[in-house]
Amino acid sequence: MTDRTGHGDAAVEPAAGGGSDGGAVAFGTRRGRGVLWATVLGSGVAQLDATVVTVALPRIGTDLDAGLVALQWTVNAYTLTLSGLLLLGGSLGDRLGRRRVFLFGVLWFTVASIGCAAAPTAAALVALRALQGVGAALLTPGSLAILQAVFRPADRATAVGAWSGLGGVASAIGPVLGGLLVGLAGWGWRLAFLINVPLAAVVVLLAVRFVPETRDEQAGGRVDVGGTVLAALGLAGVVLGLTDGPAHGWGPVPVVAVAAGVLLLAGFVALEGRLRHPLMPLSLWRDREFAAANLVTLAVYAALSGALFLLPVQLQRVLGYTPVQAGTAVLPITAVMLLLSARMGRWAARIGPRLPMTVGPLVAGTGLALLARVGPGSGFLGAVLPALLVFALGLSTTVAPLTATVLAAAPQHWVGIASAVNNDVARVAGLLAVAVLPGLAGLTPEAYQDPASLSAAFRHAVLIAGALCAAGGLLAALTIRNPLATPEPVR
Repeated sequence: MTDRTGHGDAAVEPAAGGGSDGGAVAFGTRRGRGVLWATVLGSGVAQLDATVVTVALPRIGTDLDAGLVALQWTVNAYTLTLSGLLLLGGSLGDRLGRRRVFLFGVLWFTVASIGCAAAPTAAALVALRALQGVGAALLTPGSLAILQAVFRPADRATAVGAWSGLGGVASAIGPVLGGLLVGLAGWGWRLAFLINVPLAAVVVLLAVRFVPETRDEQAGGRVDVGGTVLAALGLAGVVLGLTDGPAHGWGPVPVVAVAAGVLLLAGFVALEGRLRHPLMPLSLWRDREFAAANLVTLAVYAALSGALFLLPVQLQRVLGYTPVQAGTAVLPITAVMLLLSARMGRWAARIGPRLPMTVGPLVAGTGLALLARVGPGSGFLGAVLPALLVFALGLSTTVAPLTATVLAAAPQHWVGIASAVNNDVARVAGLLAVAVLPGLAGLTPEAYQDPASLSAAFRHAVLIAGALCAAGGLLAALTIRNPLATPEPVR
C-alpha cells in the first residue's frame, strides 16, 4: 500500500498523474498541510450538507408540507445526481486537470446551495438538491485523487487517514450548527444551506495557493457521454421504483422503472467493455483487491446511510429531541473518527488492511444493532451514546484502510477514476439504503405519522443495518489480502 523507501522532502517523483509536483509533496510540510486542508474542506462541504439536511428533514417537512416520500427525495435527488455523475467527474479530472475540475465543482455546489436556501416548495428543493449533486460529483472524486497524485507514496496512507478523520470535522459542525439554524423561527433551515458559502471561499483560496495541477497524461479520446447518460438514467430508474414502490404499492410504474433502470445499467456495463476510452474501465474490476474493497464499501455504507437517515427522525419524533439536540447527539461519531482515523491509517499501513477491514465493520455493525435499544423513554447516556461510540470505533477502523486499499489497487494514472468508482459505490449504497430500508423495516408513510409504529420500524431497520455492516467485515476476511512487505535495502 505504501512505498517504504523514505524519500526526503526534496525528492521529486513524477507520478503518472502528471504535474510538476505529482507524487512529490511531503505530508508534514506547509504545502502538504495546505493540500490536505483544501481537499478536506472541499469534500467536507458535501458531507456538511448531507448532515445538515438529515437533521433538518422534520422541519423541512413541516414548513414545506412534505411527507415521507418527499423527504426521501430531498435526500435521494442529491445522491442520485452525485452517483450518476461521479464517474464523469473523476474522468474529467484525470483529463482536464484534477484541481481545475475540483474548483469548478466547488463553485457549482455553492451556487446550487444558495438556490436550495431560496426554494419555495418541496418540488423546487428536490430539483435544486439534484443540481447540488452535480457540483458534488465534480469535486468529490477530485479531493481523494489529488491526495493520491500529489503526496509522495510513503505519505499517501497517512494523508488518506488524516483526510478521513479531519473530514469528520464537517460532519461534527454540520449537525450542531445545522440544528441551531434549523431551530430558529421562520426560515432557519434555509440558513443551513448557506453555511456552505464561506467554507467554499476558503477551499478556493487554499486550492489556488497550495494544490498543484495534476492530470492523466495518457488520457485520450472523447469523453464517454453515452456511458454517463446510461449510468445516470439507470440509477434514476432503480431509485425511483424502489422509493415509490413501497410507498404507493408495486403498480406498473415502479416495476417498469426498476426494470428499465436495470436494463440501462446492463447497457452501461456492455458499452464500457467495448469502448477504447471508457468512463469506467472494466479492467479495474479484474483486480481482486479493488473489487473486494468496493463490495465491502457497498455493505458498510449502505448500513451507515440507512441507519443515520432514520436516527435523527427517531430522536426528534419519538424521543422529543429538538433539532439542536438531534444534531449534537451524533457528534461522538465525528469526535472518535477525528481522533482515530489517521492513526488507523498508519496502523493499517504497517500491518496490512485485512485485519482492520474485518474487525472494523464487525464492531460498527454491533454499534448499529445497539441502536435498537433507542426507543420511547431512552436516555442519551444509557442507550444512544454507547451505541454511537461502538459504531464510531468500528467505522474509524474501517474507512482509512478501505479507501487506501481501493486507491492502491488501481494504476496511478487511473487514480481519479478509482476514487470516483469507490465514491460512487458508497453513494449508490446510500441511495439504495434510503430507498429500500424504510419499506423493508415496515416504515410506511402512515407509520411515519405514528411515533409507536415509527419506533418499531426504526428498531427493525438498525438491526438489518447492523447485520449488513457485519457481513461487510466477513467479506473482507474472505477476500482482502495484505500486500507483500517491501524488503529493506542492504546497507
